[in-house]
Amino acid sequence: MTLSEDAKRKIEEAKKNGYRIDIAPYRGRARVTWNGVVVAESTQALALTETRHATVIYIPRADTDMSLLQRTAHTTHCPFKGDANYFSLVSGANRADNAVWTYENPIPDVAPIKDHLAFYTKAMGASFGIEVDAPAV
Repeated sequence: MTLSEDAKRKIEEAKKNGYRIDIAPYRGRARVTWNGVVVAESTQALALTETRHATVIYIPRADTDMSLLQRTAHTTHCPFKGDANYFSLVSGANRADNAVWTYENPIPDVAPIKDHLAFYTKAMGASFGIEVDAPAV
């Protein structure tokens, strides 16, 4: 994604004021279940920590059952990550609208999250869970 000079200026200003995004390999296994079905499971997940937000686990698409995801028209924009596209989870009569997001063309600062998915817990309902195994000592 190419950023305008104005966008670059705003990002640099935010960084000067302490705004940060850090991305690191998630150490352990991340598993996403929904209504008793494993949607994603990975030992290659990324942990994205952003100022004023909870850490978000991003799981590679390759480690996700994409047959359970249905692309939606919903999009959002983050000045620090780019444009997000969304998927609903669909399995039989069960549906969680816009429960999954992805930055398919993220800005360069967060390029590692390309081809990864994040899961929105509220949209997925009570049966949602991200299980994380502690790294081996």
